[in-house]
Amino acid sequence: MRQTLVTAIALALASTSLAASAQSPHAALATAPGPVVAGVTTQLPRTARPSHYSIEITPHADKMAFDGKVKIDVEVLEATSSIVLQAANLRFSNSTLAAKKGKPRIAQVAVDAAAQTATFTFDTPLAPGKYVLSTDYSGIINTQANGLFALDYTTAQGKQRALYTQFENSDARRFVPSWDEPNFKATFDLSVNAPAGQMVVSNMPVAASNDTAGGLKRTVFQTSPKMSTYLLFLGVGDFERAALKADNGTEIGVIAQTGKVDQARFALESSRDVLREFNDYFGVPYPLPKLDNIAAPGQSQFFSAMENWGAIFTFEYSLLLDPAISSVYDKKRVFTVAAHEIAHQWFGDLVTMAWWDDLWLNEGFATWMEGRTSQKLHPEWDIDKTAAVYTSRGAMGRDAFATTHPVVQHVATVEQASQAFDGITYGKGSAVIGMLEDYVGSDAWRSGVRSYIGKRAYGNAVTDDLWQEIDKASPGKQFIQVAHDFTLQPGIPLIKASARCTDGITTVTLEQGEYTIDRPGKAPLSWHVPVAVRSGDGKEVRVLVDGKADVQLPGCAPPVLVNAGQKGYYRTLYAPAQFKALSASFGKLPVVDQLGVMMDASALASVGLQPEADVLDLTTQLAVGGSPDLWQTVARSFSDIDKLFEGDAKGQAAWRKYAVARLSPEFAKLGWDNREADSAQVKLLRSNLIALLAVMGDDTVIAEARRRFAAFQADPASLSPELRKVVLGVVARSADAATWDALHQLAKKETSSMVRDQYYALLGAAKDDALAQRALDMALTDEPGATNSAGMIRAVSDEHAELAFDFALAHREQVDTLIDSTSRARYYPRLGSEANNLMMADKIKAYADQYLAPTSRRDADTVIASIQTRVKLREQRLPQILAWLKQKKR
Repeated sequence: MRQTLVTAIALALASTSLAASAQSPHAALATAPGPVVAGVTTQLPRTARPSHYSIEITPHADKMAFDGKVKIDVEVLEATSSIVLQAANLRFSNSTLAAKKGKPRIAQVAVDAAAQTATFTFDTPLAPGKYVLSTDYSGIINTQANGLFALDYTTAQGKQRALYTQFENSDARRFVPSWDEPNFKATFDLSVNAPAGQMVVSNMPVAASNDTAGGLKRTVFQTSPKMSTYLLFLGVGDFERAALKADNGTEIGVIAQTGKVDQARFALESSRDVLREFNDYFGVPYPLPKLDNIAAPGQSQFFSAMENWGAIFTFEYSLLLDPAISSVYDKKRVFTVAAHEIAHQWFGDLVTMAWWDDLWLNEGFATWMEGRTSQKLHPEWDIDKTAAVYTSRGAMGRDAFATTHPVVQHVATVEQASQAFDGITYGKGSAVIGMLEDYVGSDAWRSGVRSYIGKRAYGNAVTDDLWQEIDKASPGKQFIQVAHDFTLQPGIPLIKASARCTDGITTVTLEQGEYTIDRPGKAPLSWHVPVAVRSGDGKEVRVLVDGKADVQLPGCAPPVLVNAGQKGYYRTLYAPAQFKALSASFGKLPVVDQLGVMMDASALASVGLQPEADVLDLTTQLAVGGSPDLWQTVARSFSDIDKLFEGDAKGQAAWRKYAVARLSPEFAKLGWDNREADSAQVKLLRSNLIALLAVMGDDTVIAEARRRFAAFQADPASLSPELRKVVLGVVARSADAATWDALHQLAKKETSSMVRDQYYALLGAAKDDALAQRALDMALTDEPGATNSAGMIRAVSDEHAELAFDFALAHREQVDTLIDSTSRARYYPRLGSEANNLMMADKIKAYADQYLAPTSRRDADTVIASIQTRVKLREQRLPQILAWLKQKKR
């Protein structure tokens, strides 16, 4: 599953955020039921297991309900008088159990709504053996992406409704009574009775179809391979499909609402290229006869795409490219999302984690593969190979708080499984994989991965299964020790580096600690850290640091660079003399290392381990026309500092005067309009500088954005796709009532569902309090659409955190219906995450105390800790920044 991307306005305005700035018996957890926690679902008894489901579904889209029938081939493993399955919001009738030879037994069904189970009880105990459990049932069609759900969308021909399913992590039970846990794999037969004029799509190709009474068509799909319930998929609607054949004969398809399939052409061709790459990399060909990617209108607050085996589900904004509005950012997103989900076809679908403890095996690996594949197939998008640095350092921002968790984590409940989809699982998981591959070598790593996939195909695995195969492929390395250190305990190593030169030899002393944001006195954990050290003349030495190590480099050429290439998952704190030497030669370093040094120095300065002046002095070395990646980082750093000054008008004015003066020459060189030779990085930098300069009150930038918006109103083609989001975003943020009304009219008359969604998100961006309130009020009406309203409230929170949080909480029952049920525990706290006052932290705590179970508090506690720490550190940082500004004026 690909974590959700931010709304359209956040893409335009919030892209300057720096956020982009002991062994455990896990195998036992995969086979033993977890403890019962009140109000949530835990693992099922191990008295029976399924091998095959035969499911028939008849949806009634107009009534938002469906009927179902299922026959499940079951093996009873020990004598029992009942069989327990997972089920949520289902009603049962005609429930029986039959042996292969024997009369069916009537089952009494008891539903436990809190535990999300259905217990089928029989008059006499069942002996071990094979049976068929049959039942009729009915369920509801949801308005959010849980179970079977409906998405309503606007077209030039009027409103349409399409149906889709979303089951990860624990929502297949809303569609079919089942063993809805990843380690209960089975095969599936699915048949669907749907309107004859609509397309029906699932994991496998259609085996047969025929018209039936009442204008319906019965579609029967081929039997699926053995897989987990959360990977089953169904889509029904007014769709079109385009397809092509891959090299190995797999049919690759894209499916979209009628009239839009041409906008999926890039995704289709990219999927072919990615599949070819992955067939080679994994050494096991993609095993299904087809691979579809289905585009759906709307959005989720939780995810943007889902890796259903053979039938990937993706929201339109991450799959379709409209030539009138789509930028290079959109093109990159379409590719990386597709690569992420296709990687899951092996890591997640073919081989599935045994339990949610090891979710990172799915998501961390898919995140790493998307980055690796983007770099290989589209190197023009990342010329200086910096993308992995952003992923690594972004994860560190979460991993440095007390509320972090290990990559491999204990999961006991559905709520905890939902919370596991976070920056540690994705970002740190990916970063650790990159470091480990660098440690053992790419050939040994791939050999281990291939062996793991081959041995575990169609089955389940835990993390140590992968580690064992890579360890075998990399003799002489302390691989398992390093891997365990970085996946079984949380946190970030801090490598303190000092150097001295004697008799033509530089001795670098590396001493290990721990980087933390909110626990300055914490006793550090210990890791075996692979460290690459490079001298000023390019000589590189690698060492495994366990506590303390001395490294010798020939010669005395400065500077000494630690974490050369930036593959290591750790922060580096240089002794003052070494940092001074590094700063003096900063511009001579490779861009990726300049980026790593700047990001580490910024993080260390933010917690008082390094002077703020060190970081700010580094930013002065970047020349106009320098690396776009470095200018992006400077811009994000300036944006973060600007937020620190909120509430201090005088200080913020002084900072903005300096920041605008520093950034404006670079923007002047780039200009407003694209040039033919512009790289992807230049295009992204241009948009981000426009957004940031506008936020910092640059009147000339705001005026030009308004001028271009006026021209756009007369001629939409006048605004290029590369500038469309940022110009509309600047205008929306600075809107007066008349401008807001103009944007509202654009939203109301728009017939493209994807463009319409963007307009409604823009209405939540206004800095004006009254307009923000109008957006909040509108979000609770039917006008924006069921999947847009939560995004509008979230957009308001970017500028009005307290207003949005208070409003959402005051209307909690209504807002709950606008959010995926898996997202509620994180949605409300995140509305307040941009606040810079302790009152907001207290409000979030009160919300968590009242509404969240102890097992569901992780996101709330993280936001609380972030606000509290930000307020505390702000008092330490601002005087240093103001002193530096004063010194610059001299």
